Amino acid sequence: MSTSTEATEATEATDRPADATPVVDVAALLALLDGRHAAVREEARRNVAAHAGVLRDAETMDRTEFRERVKETVLALAATPQVGHGFPEQYGGGGDIGASIAAFETSAFGDLSVLVKVGVQFGLFGGAILQLGTQRHHDAYLADVVAGRLLGCFAMTETGHGSNVADLATTAVYDPATAEFVLTTPDDFARKDYIGNAAAHGEAAVVFAQLEVAGEQHGVHAFVVPIRVDGQPAPGVRIGDCGAKMGLPGVDNGRLWFDGVRVPRTALLNRFADVDEDGVYSSPIESRNKRFFTMLGTLVQGRVSVGGAGINAAKVALTIAVRYALRRRQFEAGDGAGEELLLDYGMHQRRLLPLLADTYALHFAQEVVAEQLHEVFSATGEEAEAGRRLLESRAAGTKALGTWHATRTIQECREACGGAGYLSVNRFAALKADTDVFATFEGDNHVLLQLVAKGLLTDYSGAFEEMDQFGLVRFVAATAVDTVVERTAVHKLFQSIRDLLPGGDEWDAEAGLLDTNYQLAMLRFREEHLLAGVARRLKRGMDDGEDPGAVFSRVQDHVIATARAHVERLVLEAFVDKVRALEDGDLKSALGLLVDLHALGRIEADRAWFMEHGRLSSQRSKAISREISGLLRRIRPLAGDLVDAFGVPAEALRSEELIG
Repeated sequence: MSTSTEATEATEATDRPADATPVVDVAALLALLDGRHAAVREEARRNVAAHAGVLRDAETMDRTEFRERVKETVLALAATPQVGHGFPEQYGGGGDIGASIAAFETSAFGDLSVLVKVGVQFGLFGGAILQLGTQRHHDAYLADVVAGRLLGCFAMTETGHGSNVADLATTAVYDPATAEFVLTTPDDFARKDYIGNAAAHGEAAVVFAQLEVAGEQHGVHAFVVPIRVDGQPAPGVRIGDCGAKMGLPGVDNGRLWFDGVRVPRTALLNRFADVDEDGVYSSPIESRNKRFFTMLGTLVQGRVSVGGAGINAAKVALTIAVRYALRRRQFEAGDGAGEELLLDYGMHQRRLLPLLADTYALHFAQEVVAEQLHEVFSATGEEAEAGRRLLESRAAGTKALGTWHATRTIQECREACGGAGYLSVNRFAALKADTDVFATFEGDNHVLLQLVAKGLLTDYSGAFEEMDQFGLVRFVAATAVDTVVERTAVHKLFQSIRDLLPGGDEWDAEAGLLDTNYQLAMLRFREEHLLAGVARRLKRGMDDGEDPGAVFSRVQDHVIATARAHVERLVLEAFVDKVRALEDGDLKSALGLLVDLHALGRIEADRAWFMEHGRLSSQRSKAISREISGLLRRIRPLAGDLVDAFGVPAEALRSEELIG
């Protein structure tokens, strides 16, 4: 990682060869990764270690037993500060959303049923009351939620509607005669499905339903609804059990039906809309669509949390696989030297070390999202609204890439441990099964990338919340393609960084492969080109008089590719910014190698696109692969220290026979 002049200056300043192997200070790197919430993360690690027995119990208990075991663990955590960081202090919390994210994602080092049940109780159920409710709801519920005295659910998803929340079918009709809302599940497609905490333990639920007042529809709103009384289903509530799942056996996912369930007028979480005693509906947000998206936007913390959990689960897998590869020998290397360590084989390095670099990159990208979350939820007025749109987009994209990365990394690490990786004691069985759902809960990853693309194509305009996919097509069609591109941040970034590179218009052929500006320019060029291309295709389809839905469907793969390119650029920039801010020394040098490996890996993975678009010759493509191989050899001596710096507690790794 360098610019064309930095490499020379660094060598002169240290009197060390530019390719000297840096020495990693594990404690210093751990402190860097833990950031400003180091104490919170350390508390979460201690709790993971203290409750590591849950990992063993998951393999021996039946489903009913294990659900109770997980519940007990969640209640034990409720007696510590860990789960309440995001709630106001007057209700037993810590008043620090950033600390809440840090605690949650670090807890992903341990049992993931515990993690998800914590997320449902404190992040989704409690978070919805906090963010969508007002003082009366906070006073009535939050202290009991934080203490674990009131267990609850987040009842949004229906059998027939998951990602399409706006068209949920559950209804809440206001009855002015009794000042109550009547909640009804019209058919089985409208039942609330896959709801955590519902099957066994939840006593109340935040239920999302279509609000009707005096015959007028007002869209989706949220209500606090009792679902159990003295351990039995509340009147009018039917509860089912989703049964066995691929993973997360300790989470009691269930189904809910509401047969004319009546709740008082005050059960409506009324931060953004209310119904008064006279049965009059009012909202400070006139637009129904904007009101809906504003409501959903306040719940973005769950999405940020899941992305961070996926990245941290990948750290567990890498720690086990890399440590195993530094211990396990296979086949003689020649010259009577004995059998070779797995990590000394070039292919093993190719399998694991790029994933290690990507994990570091995503860690720092997630750090940016968490900081933005904290800032947005601390701001007010127009500043908060503009920041929230950017946050929603970045959180969606980082969650998508982070959870896909977890799935890929865990599988590769499992295979890299051979048959031993197939044993449950070595964590991979649970890691694979429990994280698989991360790609679809808190938003299906492909749908989330469509949200990212919508922000790019509209430049997060004030009309952002108003648009469905058809509105997006019409918006882009009415805008000049050059305007769509030129007003984006990436256009300005690409133009500014290209001026720093040698070669003028031939910058992509003249700049050094390890020049950070070259790496950034390549990803920025790709994003801008894809964005212009998808805008042009949308506009052409509408100009030809085609149906907006058909136009969008035809370019949907292009839309997703654009969003993914955008997020990959943001991830690289976050990594680069973090490393550039460090003082010169071994730590900066070590992380610089990971920056180079991550960046060149992104270019190599999409080399066909770059070659198709004239930005990568076949000779330069081969040179990138050679450079990656060289980087792998330089990172190999650092690999053990790099995974140790993740700070995964030994009790959570288990894998005694694999890693000692």
